[in-house]
Amino acid sequence: MKKLLFCLMLSLPVLAYAQVPQPFDVVGKFGHMNAKIYLGYQLGSNKVLDSAQVVNGSFELKGDLIYPSLAILIVDYKGVGADKLDVGQNSDKLVFYLDKGKIDLQSPDSAYKAQISGSPINDQYKKLLAINDQASARTNKLMTDEVKAANNPASKGVDQNALQAKLKVIQTDYHNALKNFIQTNPNSYLSLLSLSTLGGPSPDPYEIEPLLDGLSKELRDTETARALTNALESLKTTANGAMAPDFEQADTLGHPVRLSSFRGKYVLLDFWASWCGPCRQENPNIVKTYNQFKNKNFTVIGISLDKRENAFAWLNAIRSDHLTWTQLSDLQFWNNAVARLYFVQSIPKNFLIDPAGKIVAQDLRGDDLEAELEKVLGKK
Repeated sequence: MKKLLFCLMLSLPVLAYAQVPQPFDVVGKFGHMNAKIYLGYQLGSNKVLDSAQVVNGSFELKGDLIYPSLAILIVDYKGVGADKLDVGQNSDKLVFYLDKGKIDLQSPDSAYKAQISGSPINDQYKKLLAINDQASARTNKLMTDEVKAANNPASKGVDQNALQAKLKVIQTDYHNALKNFIQTNPNSYLSLLSLSTLGGPSPDPYEIEPLLDGLSKELRDTETARALTNALESLKTTANGAMAPDFEQADTLGHPVRLSSFRGKYVLLDFWASWCGPCRQENPNIVKTYNQFKNKNFTVIGISLDKRENAFAWLNAIRSDHLTWTQLSDLQFWNNAVARLYFVQSIPKNFLIDPAGKIVAQDLRGDDLEAELEKVLGKK
């Protein structure tokens, strides 16, 4: 999760945080070090690599920022130069946030041990990393315990539904902690970035919108916030309560099938693929629930994100997993037209649609689908 957060922050759109560049000044004291250091960061759409000489531990780096930037400072002890410098696990480096104003770095001997002062955004960054570290530690412990239990000779194997339920608790706690960070730091640029990761690949626009509105006016006036607002408006078309966008796609025999032809039934629109391990693990749950409710006004429509050259694998997976409901695909992988219409960014992904054609639930995995159908169709 820590790596995921780091990557997501680096991959966010390069958009303006302020109208004009703002100066920054990084000063530091790393013991009695004598070496060259490199500082990499983002300035608008450009990647910047600056350097300075550390003399008896002291150095200074100045520059400009359009918006706060995640940066990396690396020490070149051997003088090999930026092109040959090792940036791996064994390198002496510091990852931190650059922001306008003065930032002070102090360490007894290395970049890795540096303490940062004079920079509120880095205090906030530490809180975010702590949130991620806690969730990561809980996830790792759970998976380790599950592996040990599965390797026990008396074990019947991993109960995937029980595991999924435990992971969901961790995910919910992580989600709530991230949400609390955003609400308690309305002036932080990191809160704006965190909004882009809060809902994962399937965010709820009606949850994120009020959080965005709660940020400071300065943040809401940025291009980043405007882009997020536009994205949320698009996501509302497939949010719970919205009418499911209609579509037509070919089934396994090439016959066109239209979603609206299923009006009057509860429909699970299930996005999956033969190559998707978690999808194949989830299929037995859908099969079980489908068999329980198929005679009670419920059906499933599968949308496969397989490639054309893997059409046989798609058909074979349908047979192997006993997926006896309607299966559709244009075999265009992630460019599947229905997946794009529904803003599908990861699979498995599903939408439960009511008889009137309205989306009433999403991402029902494990026993959640059965529980949801029991609410509206009664127990099996």
